[in-house]
Amino acid sequence: MKNFCLLLCLFLCINIASGAEKSDSTRVLFIGNSYTYYNDMPVTLQKLASSLPTAERLNIAFRKFTPGGCTLRKHAANKELLDAIAEGGWDYVVIQEQSSAPARHSSSVAAGTYPYAHLLDSLVMAANPAAHVIFYMTWGHKDGCQPEHDGYPLIDDYEGMQARLATSYLEMAYDNGAWCAPVGLAWRRVRQERPFVSLYTPDRSHPSRTGSYLAANVILSTILQKPYQSSYSDGLDPELCEYIQTVAQQTVLANLRVLNIAR
Repeated sequence: MKNFCLLLCLFLCINIASGAEKSDSTRVLFIGNSYTYYNDMPVTLQKLASSLPTAERLNIAFRKFTPGGCTLRKHAANKELLDAIAEGGWDYVVIQEQSSAPARHSSSVAAGTYPYAHLLDSLVMAANPAAHVIFYMTWGHKDGCQPEHDGYPLIDDYEGMQARLATSYLEMAYDNGAWCAPVGLAWRRVRQERPFVSLYTPDRSHPSRTGSYLAANVILSTILQKPYQSSYSDGLDPELCEYIQTVAQQTVLANLRVLNIAR
């Protein structure tokens, strides 16, 4: 019985539909790992969207496949995820790779990330031809890539890792005719403008609540593609929330062509 309960809890963490789905729901499928599920980021996105003025409000219903450390390669072999994609009806599919995989040497990314990004994108579009795939660009680790990466010193520091991640995620968007949500670029701006704002947890990799709030706003900006003002603060300082919403919107709206949104 104890093992059954543990398995049930794991299932609920990996595969969950959240929010009452209505006839007008915007359906979002999240494919990622802890960078997506930390601080319930999809719930933050949902609450941001539902707190918009009435004319702009979105009722987001989502499902997530986000086991810790999961790669796109593992996702592509997950029958439950493949069944969820095949059932159709998704408006947006947000895809996020393991945190350091897209920062590796180009040959490693070409072999270990791009084929699975393409496979997942192809499966989504085959079953959901009206959907928009969004590649969720993540951020560099606070002090540079944490896992060992002998022979590739370009990612030894934050700036190098962030630049490499940006290139990989943008290429995933370009290669698949998808969009890119530039969370990492907005993250970099906040680090530069407000270095005292804590975007990381103490492990110097995962997002703090503020970091997840930033990610949710960038994804919402990518979906809306227009200015907005949400009243939802997730318990954060209102002035900080206003700043983060502004950074997220400006990062997206000033770069629509680069993000493959406007072609």
